[in-house]
Amino acid sequence: MINPDDLATLIQSGLPGAEVFVQDLTGGGDHYQATVISSEFEGKNLVQQHQLVYQTVNQVMASEQLHALALKTFTPEKWQSQQAS
Repeated sequence: MINPDDLATLIQSGLPGAEVFVQDLTGGGDHYQATVISSEFEGKNLVQQHQLVYQTVNQVMASEQLHALALKTFTPEKWQSQQAS
């Protein structure tokens, strides 16, 4: 199992400068939701954004420390407009 802080750090290491918020969805430490805000997502569609995040957690998922990861990805601009509404 991986804790939310370690998961956030792992994502940030693969996407430097990203803001990452992680929630444990089940309390079991293996099903998480991550909200990731990164300028790396500029010009990329949703699938490409998610692929970038999944690349950062591949090893943890392969080792079965993480079973499920729901993603919400935003560019900084989209995040600001989301927060304003």
